[in-house]
Amino acid sequence: MAFSELHTPMRTIMTPGPVEVDPRVLRAMSTPILGQFDPAFTDIMNQVMEMLRQVFQTKNRWAFPIDGTSRSGNEAILCSIIEPGDRVLVPIFGRFGHLLVEICERYGAEVYTMECPWGEVFDPQTVIDEMERVAPKILAIVHGETSTGRMQPLKEIGQACREQDVLLVVDAVASIGGVDVKTDEWCIDGLIGGTQKCLSVPSGMAPITFNERIETILAARKKVERGIATEEDFRYSRSSHPIASNYFDLSMLQDYWGPRRLNHHTEATSMIYALYEGLRLVLEEGLGQRFERHKYHETALVAGLEAMGLQLFGDAEHKLPCVTCVEIPSGVDGESVRKMLLDAFSIEIASSFGPLHGKIWRIGTMGYSCRKENVLSVLGGLEAVLIRHGVNVNRGQALQAALDVYAVENHILVLNQA
Repeated sequence: MAFSELHTPMRTIMTPGPVEVDPRVLRAMSTPILGQFDPAFTDIMNQVMEMLRQVFQTKNRWAFPIDGTSRSGNEAILCSIIEPGDRVLVPIFGRFGHLLVEICERYGAEVYTMECPWGEVFDPQTVIDEMERVAPKILAIVHGETSTGRMQPLKEIGQACREQDVLLVVDAVASIGGVDVKTDEWCIDGLIGGTQKCLSVPSGMAPITFNERIETILAARKKVERGIATEEDFRYSRSSHPIASNYFDLSMLQDYWGPRRLNHHTEATSMIYALYEGLRLVLEEGLGQRFERHKYHETALVAGLEAMGLQLFGDAEHKLPCVTCVEIPSGVDGESVRKMLLDAFSIEIASSFGPLHGKIWRIGTMGYSCRKENVLSVLGGLEAVLIRHGVNVNRGQALQAALDVYAVENHILVLNQA
């Protein structure tokens, strides 16, 4: 059987991940392969660590990617600090809070949960009060919940965690690179990011950072593989509960990413190139400007959707700027709309999960996908498809409302530059 040369269609990807990859990142991925311990490559690794510190807004020594999709970062941090019987509190306000519970349970934690309706977030004081009641070792929480398009305030919770000597582990997969995440200022002990969302890098890595409080736990649980251990490693006194996972053992990954360069796995070289370029582009744009860009295009998208006559979903005060959730009009087959939008316009938007499946669409404005032409394309395409599905929309109003936002913003920009 003969196979044809690989050919993929061009898409306008407006989902909450994956998103369109910046062409400069794609070019970087074609860079020649280097050996993982080649000094030229380890220098790139060191630069990736420094750029991650800046993007994470931290002075932590440790900031590096886990090879694997975003949840690999969650699992790496959690499995490395959870010992059987440890108490973990997980506030759940969407699908990915349940994922944190799943990971913690599999590593033997005694998990306590609290929930609020999907589309809302927690009052920080409610979480703080529950921490006082449960007295957990770890609070694991999502920052930007893509399943509901909401963003949980963390500053007060982080300060309370430090006061109560609770480790704060945060899933910031959907927010890193798109909204402000202050790792040190918010007293976050372990933070997990993702490549395939606001960083506009392909899926396949989970950048993380952690501080000395977590490093102390890793040192007590450290175990080096017998096949590469030295006599000194064998003499190392360690906990009776070494880290259960080999692949996600942060203590071994420290030796891999640190000066020792002790072999752990064969690095995903081209993905490191991609992450390097993606982070470089974030810093070149500037964090503040990048966050403003995401808010700017969100404003235009929301104006267009509302002008079309559609209803937005969720608590507006705590909306995640890079994900907009739209209620599917009554009587409309949401999947039929998505299929036609993809088939006719080559535009992809997302459905949701669990209790929201079939009830909302999710439109991502993340990273390289967060552009004026994409926003206008999705508004125009969605309006046309809804009309074909018999929905009574305000014809022609969506694009005009978005263009009004862009016109005002462009006018302000011209005045500021004058």
